[in-house]
Amino acid sequence: MKLRKIMALILAGVMVLSMTACGGKSTDTKESGKTASETGVVKNTGATEEAPKEAELNIMMSFPQYMDQWESYCKKFEEKMLAEKNIKVTVNLEMPSSDQYETILQTRLTGDDAPDLFTLHSNNIGTYNKAGNLTDLSGEKLAGKIYENVRSTVSVDGKLLAVPIESQAWGVLYNRDIFEQYNLTPPETLSDLKSICETLNSNGVTPFMLAFQEQWVPQLMTGLTLGDIVSGKLTDWLDRMYKDEGSYAEVREIFDVIDLIMQNGTDRAMEEGSEAGSADFAIGKAAMYVQGTWAANTIMETNPDMKLGVFALPINDDPNCTRVNLSTSTTLAVYPGSQNKDLALEFANYVLDDNDSSELFQSCSFNPLASCHNYESSSWVDEASEYVARGKAYQDLVLPSSVTDEQGKLLQEYYVGTVTVDDIIERLDAAFKNANSLN
Repeated sequence: MKLRKIMALILAGVMVLSMTACGGKSTDTKESGKTASETGVVKNTGATEEAPKEAELNIMMSFPQYMDQWESYCKKFEEKMLAEKNIKVTVNLEMPSSDQYETILQTRLTGDDAPDLFTLHSNNIGTYNKAGNLTDLSGEKLAGKIYENVRSTVSVDGKLLAVPIESQAWGVLYNRDIFEQYNLTPPETLSDLKSICETLNSNGVTPFMLAFQEQWVPQLMTGLTLGDIVSGKLTDWLDRMYKDEGSYAEVREIFDVIDLIMQNGTDRAMEEGSEAGSADFAIGKAAMYVQGTWAANTIMETNPDMKLGVFALPINDDPNCTRVNLSTSTTLAVYPGSQNKDLALEFANYVLDDNDSSELFQSCSFNPLASCHNYESSSWVDEASEYVARGKAYQDLVLPSSVTDEQGKLLQEYYVGTVTVDDIIERLDAAFKNANSLN
């Protein structure tokens, strides 16, 4: 009897201890506030999240002055692809200097290291297309967004072969504050420009900013002056040059304004690059700058309060020859042999994205060129567009790229005095004929 009581007491004690242990465990879990994953307890639902696919995209672009804007845009693209396609994209963005870009690109395209996307001037689309380096984008969403007059500049035989990026009217940049201070107005003739230089010099203001360290910058003078004389006077000159029937001797008068610019410019031009020149121009070291509106980004970052203007460069005393350049310069192409072609096409379409493209184009001071663009142009863009509205513009001349490069190189030599105008004429005629022989 006594043994039974002892056994009953022991059993009751064991049950009490068991209940206490269970109650304590439940209270601890409730008070901790931790989720199942935090406590290491995961309920198995049978569902697993798929790991993102990883990919790389190699993009080469020719305008390092916009590196910050395009790096930011590439980051947005990476985020978009991860969120919408579950693809973890790494965009490798290269921006060689403008002087080296063409050589590097050609080397990459002819080797086995071609970029997935690359920029090129619209004038070179035909050449790159013949070489088999361009993808037809006619069937992409972006195609229906591009304004028709812009689309024609990036198409061959009805095929859209590149995404237009820079479409603009440009000429000579000028400081409106300086012009207003001395009661100056944009010139219509070469005599007007000479008078402006005389007024500025007499007041201790340097007329022109010169930044010739990179050969593409002095080449802008031939770009503008040849466009003026061909559109306003010698309309068949370029056609005859392609037939080996013309000569730069016929356009010799373009050196009248080139001489005026060089003789009334800042010192040490060969020591100053385009970015430094743009910054110096912004702070008032010169009143005028033969540079496109693509330099506006650097100028306005340096001096946000600057009143920037654009005028057409006169080459003689015939106002009909005083015109702005109207062009689609930089475009973006997709390499047909890309290992990530679908992804490259995604990026090409993203350049004209309905939500993000406007902010990018506006930050680079590019003209609106597609229906997805809903921003206002800058005042200097509007001023250049007024020339276009008055019929005082010409389409960018299509010269062989080797001739364009030679023009820039020769103008550097001309500035330092190692060649004469006659030397330049002879060498450019030879360069043109050589380019013709290769086609």
